[in-house]
Amino acid sequence: MIAANPKTFFQIYWLGGRDAIAARADRAKAAGAVGLIVTTDWSFSHGRDWGSPKIPERMDLRTIVKMMPEGLTRPSWFLEWAKTLRPPALSVPNQAAKGEPGPPFFDVYGEWMGTPPPTWEDIAWLREYWGGPFMLKGVMRVDDAKRAVDAGVSAISVSNHGGNNIDGTPATIRALPAIAAAVGDQIEVLLDGGVRRGSDVVKALALGARAVMIGRAYLWGLAAAGQAGVENVLDILNGGVDSALRGLGKASVHDLTPEDVLMPPGFARALGVPPTGA
Repeated sequence: MIAANPKTFFQIYWLGGRDAIAARADRAKAAGAVGLIVTTDWSFSHGRDWGSPKIPERMDLRTIVKMMPEGLTRPSWFLEWAKTLRPPALSVPNQAAKGEPGPPFFDVYGEWMGTPPPTWEDIAWLREYWGGPFMLKGVMRVDDAKRAVDAGVSAISVSNHGGNNIDGTPATIRALPAIAAAVGDQIEVLLDGGVRRGSDVVKALALGARAVMIGRAYLWGLAAAGQAGVENVLDILNGGVDSALRGLGKASVHDLTPEDVLMPPGFARALGVPPTGA
């Protein structure tokens, strides 16, 4: 990955103590990552009212037999794994110590669930420890955006992890304008969540984002057709950006203004802003 893109960022979750987190950051830097993305917008419970597919704990013989019919319905996928003479591992390589195999997913999940959320002092510590470009992912409030600036981050991502935690959480595009207005002249402000079309990119840039992250969209392309699928996803997004700009009569995304986005009254949400007169 580093060979393909020397500007790669490593996404790290707040999992384990500071020593464990520092060790993962060290591995990422040694591998060539130039930036760190600290993800703080996912607070996951194992319970889901709509039902989640069961994830096997390990790929043992019993699991292989149970999953075999599904594998046979996807022959090209099945053959790719058959060439290795081993089933896909249900492990988390990024959580392993150097030279060790990745631990099982549920071991990592259990450790993550047992790790207290980071404090602002923790974020400032990791920012200083890393010493390079540093993004805090998961900011939805103006006051948190300002505290992120105080902690020394290089960038923030306005993100609610796709609304994964609470279904009534405002969309990131609604929180973006106030946050961009508050700190956009001090740090880079990105948007993450719900970006599925080129027009979504244009809306975010018009409302103050410097860039967007496309999240799972590229994974769909990767799962469907590997590298070609990812390239196709990027082509579709790029074409959508061009079409949206043409419809707005703009030559470039740098010409966009908030007036280019039709927002109904009350659409934007300035979370974390004291009431007027307070």
